[in-house]
Amino acid sequence: MNVTADELAGVVDLFGGLTRGELERALSEAAFRVDGGSIDEAALEETLEAALHSYALLEFEQIATTATATATTDKVNSGDDQPVFVAGPTAFPTLPSGAEDVPHILDIEPRQFDRERLGERARERLLEDLTAAIAADDADRCRRLLDVSYDLEAWAPIDLDDERRRLEAALD
Repeated sequence: MNVTADELAGVVDLFGGLTRGELERALSEAAFRVDGGSIDEAALEETLEAALHSYALLEFEQIATTATATATTDKVNSGDDQPVFVAGPTAFPTLPSGAEDVPHILDIEPRQFDRERLGERARERLLEDLTAAIAADDADRCRRLLDVSYDLEAWAPIDLDDERRRLEAALD
C-alpha cells in the first residue's frame, strides 16, 4: 500500500497525533483490511519525508497531552518519549482505503494539543528552514516557505510577519 502526504495526515488526524510506530501500525492495518497486503516501507519513508518537507505533517517532541494527562505535562501519554506526528498546516487530511476502522482496531488514546505551543515550535522550524533557504539562495524554497507562513498563521495563533519580511527581502 502506498499513501500520499494528505493520507498520512488523515491517519494521524484520526488520533490527533501518532508516533512513527503507531503510524506504521495504523497503515499496516489499513493495508491489510484493503487487500491483505502491507505497506511499502521505502515508499512510506519517501512520502513521510515529503510530507514533513511540505508541512503536510509536523513532527514534535513531547508536546501532546491527552484527557488523562495533566494540563502541565508535556509527555505523550503513550508510554514513551517518541516524537509525534500531527497533521500540518498545508495538509488536506484524507483517509486511505481501509483506514476508517483503524481507531476501533488500535488501542491508542486520542491526543489533544495546545495550538499555541505547536505554533511556536512550528515557527522555530520555519525559521530554520527559511534561514537555510536564504543561505542557499533557493528562491523556489523561499517562495514556498512564504506560502507556508500564511498557512501556519491560519493553523496556529502565531504572527509570522518578521519571517515573511525576511523571505520577501531574499526574493527581491
